Order: sequence, then C-alpha cells, then structure tokens
Amino acid sequence: MNVVQEQLSFAGPLAEVYINQFSAVELLYESDPSQSESWTERAVWLDQTEHTRVDRKALATRLREYNGRYNPDPAVGRAIGQLELPGTAVIVGGQQSGVFTGPLLVVYKAVTILKAAKAASDRLNRPVVPVFWIAGEDHDWDEVNHTYVLSQDLQVRRIRMHRGAMDRLPVSFTKVEAEAWDKAVSELEQLLPDSEHKAGIMELVRCCSEDADNLTAHFAKLIGALFGKHGLVLLDSSDPELRRLEMPVFERMIRQNDELESAYHETVRDMAGLGYEPSAEVAENGANLFYISERERLLLFKRNDRFEDRKGKVTFTADELLEELRKHPERFSNNVLTRPLMQDSLLPVLGSVLGPGEIAYWGLTRKAFQKLGLKMPLLLPRESFTVIDGTIQKHMKKYELSWNDVKDPEVFHRKRSAWLAAQERMQVDERFDEVVAAFGELYAPLLEELAGVESGLSRLGTVNRDKILDQIDYLRGKAKDAMEKIHETGLRHFDRIQLSLFPLNKPQERVYNLFDTLNRFGMDWIEDLLDIPYELTGKHRIIYL
Repeated sequence: MNVVQEQLSFAGPLAEVYINQFSAVELLYESDPSQSESWTERAVWLDQTEHTRVDRKALATRLREYNGRYNPDPAVGRAIGQLELPGTAVIVGGQQSGVFTGPLLVVYKAVTILKAAKAASDRLNRPVVPVFWIAGEDHDWDEVNHTYVLSQDLQVRRIRMHRGAMDRLPVSFTKVEAEAWDKAVSELEQLLPDSEHKAGIMELVRCCSEDADNLTAHFAKLIGALFGKHGLVLLDSSDPELRRLEMPVFERMIRQNDELESAYHETVRDMAGLGYEPSAEVAENGANLFYISERERLLLFKRNDRFEDRKGKVTFTADELLEELRKHPERFSNNVLTRPLMQDSLLPVLGSVLGPGEIAYWGLTRKAFQKLGLKMPLLLPRESFTVIDGTIQKHMKKYELSWNDVKDPEVFHRKRSAWLAAQERMQVDERFDEVVAAFGELYAPLLEELAGVESGLSRLGTVNRDKILDQIDYLRGKAKDAMEKIHETGLRHFDRIQLSLFPLNKPQERVYNLFDTLNRFGMDWIEDLLDIPYELTGKHRIIYL
C-alpha cells in the first residue's frame, strides 16, 4: 500500500483558510491546533472547568448501559472507565446514522477520532478517550435513508431503506420494520460481486440488522463491530436517558436564548466583514432548539415573548417551556448551532473531528460558547482518502491518466475523446465536415438559381438543404456509435476509472458504502487505514493498493 497526498478542494473556502491560514480567521475560532501550546492550554482549561460539565459518573453510567447494548467490546468498557476519572479528555466526532454506515467518509471520521485521541494522549501524557457522537436527533430521513455501491455492470446503484409512517421524528425514533431490513440486505447481497470476503461481510450485516428497529440501532451495532475493539465509545444524541443529564444545559439555553441569538447574529456580521457567507442559517428570532410534538420535530422561534414553531402548532412562554423540559426532557433537541454547545457541556472535549462543512458552520459558534462560559475546543479536520486498486492503477497508466486528469470532468472527457479519436479507422468528424462543406458549395449556387425562377422554390430548397444536413448529422452520430462499439473495452476502462474515483462527479468517499470496499479488500482494510500515519491537517490522500 502506497499513500500519496493529492490536492482536493474543500467544500468551502472557510475550512480551507482555517487549516492553511488560521490567523486570517482567528476571530471566528478559539485556537490553532497546529500549535503545541493550543493543546496544553485546552487541557488546562478542561481541568479548571471540570465542575461546569455534566457529572462524569452519571455520564459514564449511561454510556455503559448504551454501549453494553450496541457496542459491548471490553475495550469500550475500559475506555468508559477512564472517562469516569477526572483529568481524562475526549476527542469526539459525529455523523448521522446512515444505511450500512453510509458513505466512506463516516468510517474515515471514526478512524480520525481514534488516531487523534491516541496522538493527543501521547502529546499530553494523559488519557484521551475516542467518542463517536451519533446524530440520532436529526430528522432528515431522506438524507440518511440510502447508500450507494458500484454494480458489476458499472452502474452506481442506490440501496434505499424504507420506513413505515412518514413522521418527521428524529431518526432514532423512526421505526424500520424487519421486512425493510430484509429487502435492503438482500439488495446489498445481490449488488456486491462475489468475493472471498462476501460471506463474512453479509453475516456481519445480517447480525447487526437483527432486532434493530431503527436506523441508529443498526448503525451503532455496525460501528461497534468495526471499531469497538479499538475502544471507540458510542453516544446517541437522542438517547432519552442522556437527555435527563442534559436538562441543566437546555435550561441555560432557554434562559439565555436571546444572548445566544445575539451572539450568532454578531458572528454573521463578523463573517461578512471577513468576506464569508454563513454555511448554516441564522434565522431571525430563532431559538435554535427543537421540540418534539407528537409525531414531528419542530424548530422553535420567538414571537411576542413566546416560543413557537413556524405554524403555531406549539406555543410556550419561557416558564412553560422550562416546565415542559423538567417533565419531558426527551422532547427537546439541539439544532446545528447549539449542538456544539451541548457536546462541550456534556463531555470534556479536547478536540472535535469535523468535515470541511462542519468546520465552516462551527465558525458561527465561538461567541455563543462564550455566552455559556465555554470555550470552543480544538477543531480537527477529518482525514480524507481515495482508494485506488491495482486494476484501476493499470488502466490509468495505460491511458496516461493522472489523478488531476480524472478529478476535472472536462479534462477527463477531453482525454477520453482524444483516445477514441486516435483509435479510429477513419476520422469521423473530419470526413463528415468535408462532406458538409462540399455539399454546401454545391447547393448554394442551386438555391440562387431557384430564387431566380420562383421565390417559393428558394424557401423550399432551404428547407430541403436543412433536412439533408440533419440526415448527415444523424449518420455522423451513428458512425461515432459504431466506432465506440468497436473500442468498447477501452471505453469501459475509462468509465471504470471515473466511476471508481469520482462517482456521480463527487469524491469517492462521499458516495460509496464501506461494504463495497470491504468486499474487495477484506475486513483487514480498516486496520490498514488505522496504520496510516495521522494527518492533522486532513489533507486528501490517495491510497494506492
């Protein structure tokens, strides 16, 4: 295995600048993780503010219960035992619970959390526990209900998970019937090519699907099976029992809601001054909290001293909302802007592993952290990879294609067309252009003569000319199709290269499912990922196998 760094632009300019030129955006972020003193200062601050966070013992008790059900490896138990002790910090990162873990980037985030925790522990000479924050409170079902694999006929195939009721509930509360699991697992089995690893992979998937009545449960079982032995602790952000521990934090968010809103709007203005647009909506009069009412997760706003959703389905005074919190904490959840605050209030967060889009919207939260007496943790870019197997490497070498050639769709199409043109027995475009030119030279004088006979004949002749040209173009297309068919094998090689590296014109890690990769390379491939040296900057790297 050879690992090479290649350039791949981030989702937005703010993340790029944060990583490469921190001083230009330090107004939006707390500290630069590339500086050693930032780590020491953060660790000292965590020690000094131990009393401000949720009680460690109560948190550890709940994490033991949750992980005992979904992620029971002894290494996880030891990690939770460490977390229970003062002085232990965490590296945390999160993601929604996707079908069969979702795209590869989810696995890369878990790998980065583990590597970053070990590196931080070595750096600070103190225990640092890796924690994966499952965003089970999110309710966007369409965002998480599918995954993709590359089929044997070179098609990017989608596997979609179906649910029963069409409620807008958090994903962790959305029921998935056994029939839906069976259908999705069957589709995965049919689409994955036969390999020496397939039977073991399908056994794992089926085992984790048993008794999983929602997507988060299945996700937790899979991530636990893959990473539990490395001590990765799982946390479901929608866990009702965890909500009870978070009640004091929600209470502060409600009592200081106007201050938080003001902080977000101030930061939007700061961003504008630096030349950036906010990557998350900062709504006017937004409470930045959700309330779960019956079968729907409702975003709250402030109107006339009341907390309401947009359509007025629920309405509370501040005191009524606080009373509801005390009675039903499980009905409350964070939005994208308050989730970082909750995470930092619950866990002793040394650093948070984030994708480029997350780094951008976290830039909105620094002043909000300060309003609650918190400090933004170190933000650590998620590692980013593209995997290129030996066959694809041979194809790229044969057709003289570089990474940059494939990355740019226009360049790739031009290279493909140039290769095809070089193989042609006849130069199709050149020959047809000659015919069209010769036809035009012969036909133009005829049209002039017809115009002298009768004007109507000239118009008829023009129509006739255009029809003939259309027929010539039709024949040109058929000739090209025939040439492509002759060179179908080579063109399939081009297609396979593009579909492997940039399916749907997106980076591989944002499309393909983990089990597509494990089916080719085996379960040890994850161990190989963990052996790749940690890259703090998150620069994109190519894994040549």
